[in-house]
Amino acid sequence: MKIHLIGIGGIAMGNLASMLRSLGHEVSGSDAGVYPPMSDKLKEWGIPYSEGFDAERVKGKDLIVVGNAISRGNPEVEEVLNSGLEYVSMSAALERYILAGKKVVVVAGTHGKTTTTFLIHHLLKETGLNPGLFVGGIRKDGFPGFEFTNGNYFVIEGDEYDTAFFDKASKFLHYRPTYAVLNALDFDHADIFKDIGEIETMFSRLLRLVPGNGKVYYWAGAANLKRICGEASKFVKSEAFEFNKKDSFLTWKKGELYSGERLLRPGFFGNHNYRNAEVALRVCEEILKKENVPKAKEKLLDALESFPGVKRRQEILFESARSILIEDFAHHPVAVEETIRSVKQRFPGFKIISLFEPRSATSHRNVFQKEYSFAFKGSAVTMITEIYNLKKVSKDSRLDVKKLILKLPKHSGTLPFYCKDPKDLVQKVRKILPQFEKDKILILAMSNGAFGGIYPSLKELVGSRK
Repeated sequence: MKIHLIGIGGIAMGNLASMLRSLGHEVSGSDAGVYPPMSDKLKEWGIPYSEGFDAERVKGKDLIVVGNAISRGNPEVEEVLNSGLEYVSMSAALERYILAGKKVVVVAGTHGKTTTTFLIHHLLKETGLNPGLFVGGIRKDGFPGFEFTNGNYFVIEGDEYDTAFFDKASKFLHYRPTYAVLNALDFDHADIFKDIGEIETMFSRLLRLVPGNGKVYYWAGAANLKRICGEASKFVKSEAFEFNKKDSFLTWKKGELYSGERLLRPGFFGNHNYRNAEVALRVCEEILKKENVPKAKEKLLDALESFPGVKRRQEILFESARSILIEDFAHHPVAVEETIRSVKQRFPGFKIISLFEPRSATSHRNVFQKEYSFAFKGSAVTMITEIYNLKKVSKDSRLDVKKLILKLPKHSGTLPFYCKDPKDLVQKVRKILPQFEKDKILILAMSNGAFGGIYPSLKELVGSRK
């Protein structure tokens, strides 16, 4: 078929284009702007794309895939609708062409989706099952967020965000789950959900899709997940998970991670990541038992230790005896708090300078005005930029960063700095570092975007400390 993707420049859409091409389809695409790394990848894969949108480009195509960021008024969309061409969302295309006939592991939840998805895929692959993969990230070793195989299993990140302008339900409702993993359920995506009840409705609908011979795994620490899974238990098996319990794969003893008597040295750290690993091991053990793989537990633990991790998740950009720079994707207040706690535990004796850019749709808004004021505990210094796009939300709905700064000393016990933008933040870091001349410092930069390209400057600053 001739398939055209409107919005091909996004990582997920570009990856889907490659998978469709591997199935033998003739694939093309367009976007308002296609930039590296996706522009380079599309050229590498031999997929033609156009900058900008033109109604002529969709004529003669058999199928149009419409990306999540594409809206009515787009000339290609209007031509598709006017001419009656067949069109689907990205998620529906995955369902139809990639996931059909597979046993699918859908990883959902407010936090930990990307890491857990990559980890389950890695564990299954290292134990010989050859699973497929679709996830919004890149591993630290450069492995991309997708893989299309002839294996029976497929692991996919289940995003609760809406699907397309013509499909306002969550993407994960297209993903045919045999196994569903629910890592957490907090309020997020304030641009499309008015409250957590609306998100819970989507998760409840996901559970209705899990077959009786499948299974649901949910974090025991989330009361709302326990309730939702309880409501679905008439039709599908569910299992609560937590690490460091009597029935857990993973336990924390004497400052080290163990499985039984085996000491583990994984390439990640922190309670939230140990929970991700706990559920990944449980899901994979269940699958390996069904596939009659011998010595499943030992193989899984070996694979756990070889997992390279995910870029922009606790990614150490610089490390010396006295200075560390870490980049992290944390943007929800729960994720910010857990990330700081994990870093503090992993690097005792270092004073933490937390840098934060409110960039996500939810962090732009004041729905977590109070919660952010408590999220930076453990930081010696906290620097927060003004929200990324002041025009994104009205003033009465906007996160008040200056007001947040005033609350931080009392609620988080940290020395706060307001920064008008990332460039201003770098200057403030430069000015404050001499005060820590005798200390070991760790700069933790948290943003779900590019953070104004500050990382080379930060590397230079920490690298110049003697």
